[in-house]
Amino acid sequence: MVVAETPVPGRPVKNQAGLKARELESFRDLLLAKRRELLGDVHSMEEEALRSASSSNLSNLPIHMADMGTDNYEQEFTLGLVEKDRQLLREINVALAKIRDGTYGICEGTGKPITKARLEAKPWAKYSIEYARKLESRILPRG
Repeated sequence: MVVAETPVPGRPVKNQAGLKARELESFRDLLLAKRRELLGDVHSMEEEALRSASSSNLSNLPIHMADMGTDNYEQEFTLGLVEKDRQLLREINVALAKIRDGTYGICEGTGKPITKARLEAKPWAKYSIEYARKLESRILPRG
């Protein structure tokens, strides 16, 4: 008689990629550390962008158009970085959910395990390196 593993809250179920519990815990720690780092970065960049947007020029000197353009560019650049970091946070949260449900380390494109080296370099990886290269070659024109 085969007994299905019942998920225990807070404990990952058996991993489909063949990763051991110790390895999963290590990847979970990497993901949580990166998430903490990004949350701090996003918060400080948002504060900086909002501070520069709301700061007023108290001098009586006229504002040069080039200065305004530079300020706008810097604010848009910062907000673009914030959005990129938020996307990475979403990917990290998905990876943490996959650890919990036992699908961490499985390529979303092929259904095969992602190498440990790839996961160590990019713990939030959704695709194997081979599949990611195929995707990039389709997206980026050769030439």
